[in-house]
Amino acid sequence: MSARAGRGREFALLALLAILWGSSYLFLKIAVTEIPPLTVIAIRVAVAALVLMTVLAVRGETLPRDIATWRMLFVQSFFTSIGAWTILAWGAQYVESSLASVLNSTSPIFVFFITLIVTRHERVGLLRFAGACLGLAGVVLIVGVDALQGLGQQVAGQLAAVAGALLYACAAIYGRRFTLMTAPVIAAGTMVSAMAVLVPVCMIVDRPWTLDPSTAAIMSAVILGVFSTGLALLIYFRLVRTLGSLGVASQSYLRAGVGVFLGVAFLGERLSFTVVIGLVAAVLGVALINSPPTGRRRQ
Repeated sequence: MSARAGRGREFALLALLAILWGSSYLFLKIAVTEIPPLTVIAIRVAVAALVLMTVLAVRGETLPRDIATWRMLFVQSFFTSIGAWTILAWGAQYVESSLASVLNSTSPIFVFFITLIVTRHERVGLLRFAGACLGLAGVVLIVGVDALQGLGQQVAGQLAAVAGALLYACAAIYGRRFTLMTAPVIAAGTMVSAMAVLVPVCMIVDRPWTLDPSTAAIMSAVILGVFSTGLALLIYFRLVRTLGSLGVASQSYLRAGVGVFLGVAFLGERLSFTVVIGLVAAVLGVALINSPPTGRRRQ
């Protein structure tokens, strides 16, 4: 396979990842109407762990056995799910969803500056920074500039949304450490770690056996686990290696467009000129972020 074809495949997987995570908000909204958020997250990671362990069994792979690796997997699970999802769920109670989506799309900016100033694990430059800024501007146009009018109000909730983006950025960077494990092993280990924490906590806090959710709510939580978590993480940890931490973080700009296309396809909504410009800006931002870096990597 040519290098161009191989890179095209990675971009297709990046788009698929954006679809899987972008559509998760729809299923999450259905699930949390009848199931407490903490229990939904616990179901999500437990189902994902089951799916990923099945994948390992089919592939003939096993989870690591040494404590040092499990310590790393736990840290990754905190960045990816335990910390990020919990703080976002809390912040969503106090922030308009439109503003939260903008603030939560800042992870590529965090990845850029953490890479530039602290880790220096991959090449960055003005072109990639311009892409990160352009992509964020595209998200603002897609969501609506009016969403920014809420800045400065309900500061704690807004800080929670930004903190979630920071944790996502840390997850993308920290995930580069797992060089000796395959993507399925990393994904399964991460979800098993998250399940070990979230399931007991939800049992104590929510007492889920007392709930009586509808089939739609239960199926939505299961779909979150199978597709928006299990399958998504398989793709995510592969792209961390092939596109790098900044490249995989750029899918946050595409997630906003997923919501737009879902509205057009299923709700009969129409695209405004501003939204079209925003979509173009977001796609161009992703393209710039994933463009081949120039110059030498900083040491």
